Amino acid sequence: MLVLTRKPNQSIQIGDDIELTILSVEGDQVKIGINAPRQIEIHRKEIYLAIQEENHQAASEVSIDSLKGLSLQIRKK
Repeated sequence: MLVLTRKPNQSIQIGDDIELTILSVEGDQVKIGINAPRQIEIHRKEIYLAIQEENHQAASEVSIDSLKGLSLQIRKK
């Protein structure tokens, strides 16, 4: 893990098109601004993990038989 120290209004550049800017530090909270292309999804970690868990559960609910049936329908078209 790379650890960097920044002050308010200072930035960190990630690659060519992602910039993190420290907006303010108040007590134990840090406000960060993120400038990135629209196609890049940005989530808080706990939201990202919840999305991953939902996707995993949804995928495990699909049976092999339903996938075979879907495959047959696609081939008929």
